[in-house]
Amino acid sequence: MNNDVRLINERLEALFKPKFATRYGLVVVNDPYERSYNVFFNSQRAGQRLKSTPLHRITDYKLESLELIIRELQKKTQLTIQFVGFTKQRWPQSQRIIQYKRGRYE
Repeated sequence: MNNDVRLINERLEALFKPKFATRYGLVVVNDPYERSYNVFFNSQRAGQRLKSTPLHRITDYKLESLELIIRELQKKTQLTIQFVGFTKQRWPQSQRIIQYKRGRYE
């Protein structure tokens, strides 16, 4: 788990360059076929297309470990984290719903 957080942070620091009128965020995608979670870095300048860069694949397919990784990422970065493919699933510790409704790409 610590190795996953370290790798994501290293790759995020290399990609994140604060620019005026640019939106940044992280996307965590549930991949049930590969039994893994994928983490992407999204950036979009005003009036331009969205650029999505893969950061890491988390192969430990347990919500408990993903919850700990997300908590560590939230401590180190203030980027918005969006979840895809987690419809009506709950975090094991806090019992909060991860994603309320499906996105347009699901």
